[in-house]
Amino acid sequence: MKALWLAFGTIFIAELGDKTQIAVLAMKGKGFSGVGLFIGSVLAFALLTGIAIIIGEWLHMKIPVEIIEKVAAAVFVIIGVLMWFDKL
Repeated sequence: MKALWLAFGTIFIAELGDKTQIAVLAMKGKGFSGVGLFIGSVLAFALLTGIAIIIGEWLHMKIPVEIIEKVAAAVFVIIGVLMWFDKL
């Protein structure tokens, strides 16, 4: 249960106001079905999460967690800087 609540809380906070929510909001504004958008979004996120779990398990066997965390943090910083300067 700890993993469930940790994943839920972390993802819920991290995803608030992200570009996916803005895209769904825009699609709903164009008249797309709310039920269709919800189901499509949930399925897409579930698939991406499954892929991340599989890749994460593979990486965990090959690379220490500390290195994975540092690389992930660096990628987020790089993306943030690129977005700040309108390069992404």
